[in-house]
Amino acid sequence: MSVWPAAVEPDSATPSSAPASAGALLCLQGMGKRFGAFRALGDVSLAIAPGEIHCLLGENGAGKSTLCNLIFGVYQPDEGVMTFDGQPYKPTGPADALARHVAMVHQHFSLVPDLSVVDNLLLGQSRGVLKRGECADRIADLSRRFGLALDPRARIQDLSVGERQRVEIVKCLMRDPRLLVLDEPTAVLLPDEIAALLGVCRRVADEGCGVMLVTHKLAEIRQVAERATVLRGGRVAARSEQPGQELDELVRAMIQRDLADTSATPESRAASARPMASVPGVDAIRTGRVPEPALMADGLSVVDADGVKRLDRFTLIVRPGETVAVAGVEGNGQSELAAVLSGMRPATEGRFFINGQEMTGRAPREITRAGAGIVPEDRHAVGCITGLPVAENLFLDRLQRFRRWGLLDRRAMREQALELMQRFDVRAASPDVGFGGLSGGNQQKAVLARELTLDGLRFLLAAQPTRGLDVGAVQAVYGHIQQACDKGVGVLLISSELDELIRVADRVVVLYRGRVMGECPAEPAQRDRIGAWMAGHEA
Repeated sequence: MSVWPAAVEPDSATPSSAPASAGALLCLQGMGKRFGAFRALGDVSLAIAPGEIHCLLGENGAGKSTLCNLIFGVYQPDEGVMTFDGQPYKPTGPADALARHVAMVHQHFSLVPDLSVVDNLLLGQSRGVLKRGECADRIADLSRRFGLALDPRARIQDLSVGERQRVEIVKCLMRDPRLLVLDEPTAVLLPDEIAALLGVCRRVADEGCGVMLVTHKLAEIRQVAERATVLRGGRVAARSEQPGQELDELVRAMIQRDLADTSATPESRAASARPMASVPGVDAIRTGRVPEPALMADGLSVVDADGVKRLDRFTLIVRPGETVAVAGVEGNGQSELAAVLSGMRPATEGRFFINGQEMTGRAPREITRAGAGIVPEDRHAVGCITGLPVAENLFLDRLQRFRRWGLLDRRAMREQALELMQRFDVRAASPDVGFGGLSGGNQQKAVLARELTLDGLRFLLAAQPTRGLDVGAVQAVYGHIQQACDKGVGVLLISSELDELIRVADRVVVLYRGRVMGECPAEPAQRDRIGAWMAGHEA
């Protein structure tokens, strides 16, 4: 592997550092892309061979999604050349790329919520009479082959985030791609689903298709990557011909430090896990000075429009200074629980209290005023307003703080936004850029920054808070959450990353078909037990 020091420009590397292009399916040479004055990519070169799984790594904002979008024709390069199968490749748009059998699974969904799965997959692929039956049969066949279970008749808006990701993947597979570009495809999948998807990648590659996989998960790189390229600051920082054996070097090239250098890491938290007696509030309970629970949920139930009970009598207390994790296969009531607690959906039955105040049926604004920070699982849909600047998104819940004579004091807001951006490592050219222009990981960090700095924060609901984040950012996120927890904030953490939950939580509660299957301490020794509950088995 060749790793360039930070002071050395990639174009000064030795010839041996350049990617081999002989026999390549896709070859990029000197690719560059600017957005105004911001240089997103500079002099990026790489090659992907037929039948190869090539992993692309980098911190959030390193240029990975931009590079993927150049390949798929979403953006046009400002410099550099691309060839595909030995011929010049200049896609004018995604339709042009698809015509060359280049398909892409995007980081953010491109689905129509009120249409069915089959209708979404027919969009742009069928003229005249829609052959829904044939398409449904094809979906069912691909679902069986690749372990991506889907109901062709289900509406997208009724699917969980993980199920929507499966739709995106099947949509690409229906194109019989020669090059498959996957931008963080496993960020919303569970361990078994991830294994199935990596198996999909392997089978597709075995048929001669090139696969470019953007991922932050080191286990995935170890399992499937044949080569890897690291981007940092829009430039190639490292390459590896044997990434499975060089993960430590790849991580150092990506984040410019060892993982052990980061304070308040999940590992250090696990090493110094607090016994329940030391959780703030427990001593007070024993001595009779009982603080109000950060969250008390009493028999919460949700029944959908079809009469199906999605959440069934969910009852839980989260104490101040405690982190309780909710585990489970996606689609087992986690999304409904988060929607109820954030005020986005009314409970059919039951009540819930935040810091002693009943919030059942209250609007999101009232729940925020009660001291609840909400990090939603779908940041694009409900966590931000992409058309507004970063600064306004950081202070959506407290814009009145900057009102002067009926107008916003944008200078003061901008100064405070800069402080938050530095504190939470939100990378953008300035607080004035559009929120939609940030990378997915930086959007997530911005939402977390807003919610963790809420005035009077007492309870934090964090749904999939590390989805799409690189390994360094994951550590930073949990470090910030731990700091809030140490100050007495109660945390309810919903995540599909079971290993993360075990490392950072005090307790784990498992949901299966909307019901609590069991509860146990968050300890590695409990992993098999938790897994059995997630599968619906008594343990």
